[in-house]
Amino acid sequence: MRLLVRAIGFLFATGALLGLIGAAVVGYFALKYSRELPDYEQLANYEPPIMTRLHANDGRLIAEYAKERRLFLPIQSVPKRLTTAFISAEDKSFYEHGGLDFFGIARAALSNFQNAGRRPQGASTITQQVAKNFLLTNQQNYERKIKEALLSLKIEQTYSKDRILELYLNEIYFGLGAYGVGAASLVYFDKSVGELDLAEAAYLAALPKAPNNYHPFRYPERAIERRNWVIDRVVENGYATKEEGEAAKREPLDVKPRPTGFQLASSEYFNEEVRRVLYERYGEKGLYEGGLSVRTTLDPKMQALARKSLTDGLIGFDEARGWRGPEREIDPKGDWGVALADVPAYGDVPWKLAVVLDSGQSEATIGLQPERERSGQVSRNRVTGRIPLEGLRWAKWAKGDLRGRPVKTAAQVLRPGDVVYVEESKQGSGDYRLRQAPEISGGLVAMDPFTGRVLALAGGFSYEASQFNRATQALRQPGSSFKPFIYAAALDNGYTPSSVVLDAPIEIDQGPGIGIWRPENYAKKFYGPQTLRFGIEKSRNVMTVRLAQDMGMPLISEYAKRFGVMEDLPRMLSMSLGAGETTVLKMTAAYSMFANGGKRVTPTVIDRVQDRTGKTIYRHDDRQCVGCTSTAWARQDEPKLIDAREQVLDPMTAYQITSMMEGVVLRGTATSLKSIGKPIAGKTGTTNDYKDAWFVGFSPDLVVGVYLGYDKPRSMGEGETGGSVAAPVFGEFMKAALSDKPATPFRVPPGIKLIRINPSNGMRASGGKTILEAFKPGTAPPDSYSIIGQASSQPESVTPDQDRAVRSGTGGLY
Repeated sequence: MRLLVRAIGFLFATGALLGLIGAAVVGYFALKYSRELPDYEQLANYEPPIMTRLHANDGRLIAEYAKERRLFLPIQSVPKRLTTAFISAEDKSFYEHGGLDFFGIARAALSNFQNAGRRPQGASTITQQVAKNFLLTNQQNYERKIKEALLSLKIEQTYSKDRILELYLNEIYFGLGAYGVGAASLVYFDKSVGELDLAEAAYLAALPKAPNNYHPFRYPERAIERRNWVIDRVVENGYATKEEGEAAKREPLDVKPRPTGFQLASSEYFNEEVRRVLYERYGEKGLYEGGLSVRTTLDPKMQALARKSLTDGLIGFDEARGWRGPEREIDPKGDWGVALADVPAYGDVPWKLAVVLDSGQSEATIGLQPERERSGQVSRNRVTGRIPLEGLRWAKWAKGDLRGRPVKTAAQVLRPGDVVYVEESKQGSGDYRLRQAPEISGGLVAMDPFTGRVLALAGGFSYEASQFNRATQALRQPGSSFKPFIYAAALDNGYTPSSVVLDAPIEIDQGPGIGIWRPENYAKKFYGPQTLRFGIEKSRNVMTVRLAQDMGMPLISEYAKRFGVMEDLPRMLSMSLGAGETTVLKMTAAYSMFANGGKRVTPTVIDRVQDRTGKTIYRHDDRQCVGCTSTAWARQDEPKLIDAREQVLDPMTAYQITSMMEGVVLRGTATSLKSIGKPIAGKTGTTNDYKDAWFVGFSPDLVVGVYLGYDKPRSMGEGETGGSVAAPVFGEFMKAALSDKPATPFRVPPGIKLIRINPSNGMRASGGKTILEAFKPGTAPPDSYSIIGQASSQPESVTPDQDRAVRSGTGGLY
């Protein structure tokens, strides 16, 4: 008995000693590693990388930019159904333990002992995962595990359970590029977290363990099995009934990946312009990690119109020049689908790639490019269709023996094996129309003239094919669309719309090495003395040069800079005909100053930027609002907006030039635009050798600039002018954009006098053919007839009879 007592005593003593030794060891390591722990208090200021999101002016999401797709959600915004799914899957005793689950650790240790040689089980709590994900590495060693345990205890002592869960749910990776539950819900199901049902919440909770192992398309059976396991844990823990759980397990996985990047078709060029501005303003980190919320100026309806109008114009111009041949050729025999699937196709154009399987008299049989399944494999489904003769009659050959000849059979154009683009006919029924990507390109900008807000922007035919933005990046000569700035300078400096300038041959010595310049009109004719209005309506080059010569190029250069068209226009008379270079965006903004009464306009694609906390850090509208601070009306005066913008042009001058450009549409080089049926002012532009075609114009509340030309400038062809190429694009856009707007006339500023004049000589008239002309106070139609630009240095007075003689050619001019 004594021996037994001694033995028991010895064992207790040994156990106590070992316990003390173990405690000492634990204390030693705890003290040792606690000194090396990272600062866990930094979690209080946790700011994870968050997506920057762009919204249209109606609030619609149009694009996202991020290195990690993450939306930060405060725990109050995460529904209980989702939090209980994660707790059930990852840490069912989360709200009971103090950072470490000792029972779980014991279970894991026993399991690892029994399954030696297999991958060891873990027993990490959510708190431990927060410690590891935020403050430690993923190294699998005891040192990291000790630090993780110590950090977990300290985190639990410092932060609430809800804060710890919030950190966890916003940090974890879910696969498919999604970080945090907010982004994961959108990426996997295109839903907000509040819209998730039990099955969807359980699947998200199943992913953090191993996202790639439960990929919804590569391993769907494994994904469903893991999801159902989570559902069982949810039921087991009392967060759902057994019936709810069984119903959830019967649901298909039904993952619907949300597209990343651009969310609104047709807005790619606009979005990229916004991205560039944000990058310059906030840097790479601010753009891709700052969680900026950006309200852009984009009008989605106008953007769709802009894209369609421009592409219709480009395609129409290109098809008129004939068929250039197939994209490539493949073997049409056997399973043509696999080879066709490997041919890259435009993803932002509503066309399809097809291979010609047979081509005969009245039609061609085609096979359409098969889709790739989510697994990456080519679909086995093969779809065929036909191109009737009517769908390819436009394709007269652009070269070779058939150049310019009409198409009489499908076999003239297409051969078996040709890979071509097709577009389904509006009637459907398997009929398609032959298409080809246009070689010509261009840009379109639509702007609010009073704010400079860019409502729509199209920078080319396909953003996927070329990210070069012809609306903002292409420096091109504006040609005659630059002339309104010459005429505005004249009207601002003593001339009137009825001032007369001589349209006759002129020689200009441009200095050594350059030689004599003899400007000509488009029609190679001269028309004698003409009013300023006539000069701009008919776009007379020689009149414009004489006018610029009379004012002096330094003044013209200053006006080009004032309007933001060109910063430093060379002071050569040839520059008066638009030989300098500018962009569609700059020209549209400059014309906005005509439309808004001469106020400075700064073009913008951004209305407002908010940081991740919702604080506004940028606002385009910088007008001061006096009296806007009051929260309630108490019979105080109305608030007043103070517009301190620079007055670039006299409002009366702005109206005069607007009225003259309205004449361009009514009587001049853009009469095709009368079909819009609304007041429109604008100016055509064509450069030497027909390399560039422009039309910039406006209604009282909308300004639009259009440019067409080749990326490597070359002639578009004889007679391809701004009036025939660019104006129709403008017209298609404006007809649709203004379809529901009243025909509002241009606003006449106070002080303007409207007087009827004879358009032939600019003198006052009362009967016959007259027009209503705008005059500033102190000016009026001339009583005598004077001509600017005669051979003498001073204007020479002539009679109306002499004027008629000049026009008829008897005066020696032509």
